Amino acid sequence: MNARSTVACEEAAQDSSALTDSRLAACCAETALQSFFDYQTRFSAITRRARERFLVRDWAGSFDDAAERLRFYNDVLDGLTSRIRQLMGVRLPERSIWKGIKAVYSSLIARSPAWEIAETFFNSLTRRVFATAGVDQAIEFVDTDFDAPPPSAQIIITKTYRGRSLPELLCLALTDAFDEICWGDLRKTAELATARIEAMCTAKYSQAELEIVSSVFYRGRGAYLVGRVLCEGQLPLPVALCLRHENERGIVLDALLHGDVDLALLFSFTRSYFRVAVECPYRLVRYLQQLMPRKRLIDLYNAIGFHRHGKTEFYRDFIAHLRKSTDRFVVAEGARGMVMSVFTLPSYDVVFKLIKDQFDLPKDSTHEDVRRRYRLVFEHDRAGRLVEAHEFEHLRIPGDRFDPELLAELLRNAASIVKMQGGDVIIAHAYVERRLRPLNLFFQENTADEMAAAGRDYGQSIKDLAASNIFPGDLLTKNFGVTRHGRVVFYDYDELCFITDCHFRKLPEARTPEDEIAAEPWFSVRQNDIFPEEFLQFLSFPKPALGALLEHHGEIFRADFWRAIQRQIRAGELPEVFPYKMERRLAAKPAREQPATAVTMMSRRQKHGTADEDIGT
Repeated sequence: MNARSTVACEEAAQDSSALTDSRLAACCAETALQSFFDYQTRFSAITRRARERFLVRDWAGSFDDAAERLRFYNDVLDGLTSRIRQLMGVRLPERSIWKGIKAVYSSLIARSPAWEIAETFFNSLTRRVFATAGVDQAIEFVDTDFDAPPPSAQIIITKTYRGRSLPELLCLALTDAFDEICWGDLRKTAELATARIEAMCTAKYSQAELEIVSSVFYRGRGAYLVGRVLCEGQLPLPVALCLRHENERGIVLDALLHGDVDLALLFSFTRSYFRVAVECPYRLVRYLQQLMPRKRLIDLYNAIGFHRHGKTEFYRDFIAHLRKSTDRFVVAEGARGMVMSVFTLPSYDVVFKLIKDQFDLPKDSTHEDVRRRYRLVFEHDRAGRLVEAHEFEHLRIPGDRFDPELLAELLRNAASIVKMQGGDVIIAHAYVERRLRPLNLFFQENTADEMAAAGRDYGQSIKDLAASNIFPGDLLTKNFGVTRHGRVVFYDYDELCFITDCHFRKLPEARTPEDEIAAEPWFSVRQNDIFPEEFLQFLSFPKPALGALLEHHGEIFRADFWRAIQRQIRAGELPEVFPYKMERRLAAKPAREQPATAVTMMSRRQKHGTADEDIGT
């Protein structure tokens, strides 16, 4: 916004009734655009700091930046909403003016390479002003006004390396990202990476080309170069070069990921967001989708930090699916929730979770407790084991798309947030998560080997969560799901808490035979007391799964395991959970010598124990 426009808008704030509708709309649109620029500037500054944090191994600062980037969107919107209210005064609810604001704003962002993020930003404003059910195409960007970046935004997303051997190409890409003096063992690991790539293909890569996204992806302690290897006669091979900067040896190429499955796990919806400098998110997301064809736009926008626009993409896709499908929403498969009513559309791979008005006994938490835990999951390092939940308000869905029994249940159990209006179902508040196969049902449907693999990964998921200072609270199999890649993840957050808030105890030995058979504990039990030895009493594992769990992760049933984790975290050591399998590593020991858990320790200057201090990236 130029100085003249700023002065005019300030004058308009004195008496908006003196302005024509078109002038007021222009002032408000320019104000909204300036706030969007402020948001972009702050987002980019935090994102670009990731490189320096990585180079100096400032992991605490890196985690703090990730926390700040998650939160300031609301701060910017708060300020903008206040300014718009002041500008419009009593004319705030006049939708005719808002139609003009949207039209002017659309023209102002038409040449922006991040126009879709700007559209979502405007939608956030209108949703704050008009907290109504459903959407209004006239004043919101329900559908985008543009189908592609402006012609002037000829932004190159990738850089291609060619004309040399593959080890040399890898070294060129790596030293383009970080100066050669930063590296340790670069040539050796480049040779190892080349051997891995050639083992995946029938052709040699003497004439290969290496195509790499120009910006580095940062998350936690890792940095990642993402792209693909191109070779005549071969399908492109998606790759990710995983970098670590652990000590004075310098940066190392720690692992090579190859294939769309490896990359999909790296960009999983169970992991926190990358920080990657990008001028045109549209082009980057579409390129990533070429590498991971089964990834949805919502997942990829989320992965690069634009989770608000991820919600926009989800909503657009969801509405489009409703228009072309005919099936009805039904109760989701699995055990009925004691805190949540959960339903799904069979033809669509998400579940909708609504907080019940009254919780089933023995649950004694409050609605705010539940919301607080979902906020924690959003802000915390999900360690690849917590499903991301998107929060939606004021959803409007045609009532005839609901199974009658489900609709009756929602109106009965969640009457405070579910209403009928003109034949539509209005949902005031919901969480939307990816639909997974509940672990208890998975055990009923699969072979002994598959059950054993799930049992092992269940134990690993408990350890990975513990490494990020999370205790699930309720370890029953109904609260865990299995992804399409066979990973076991946790999705029920009713009792989730910090490891450091728990008191892990060994079961006292019975003093008498009567104590041993008593229905109630004969010893005192405090609110946060947890007895790991009792976990097995509540787990309904089939024999193959139980055997694998005990063989590989039997220590999770001992109090001393949990106390050791607590000591590490309280000492300022934050374990790291690698987002890839140990056999993908190059710089570490061979896979057969690796420990069973993919966890290492990292230091932070803060102690842990509160949501603000425990935020990961």
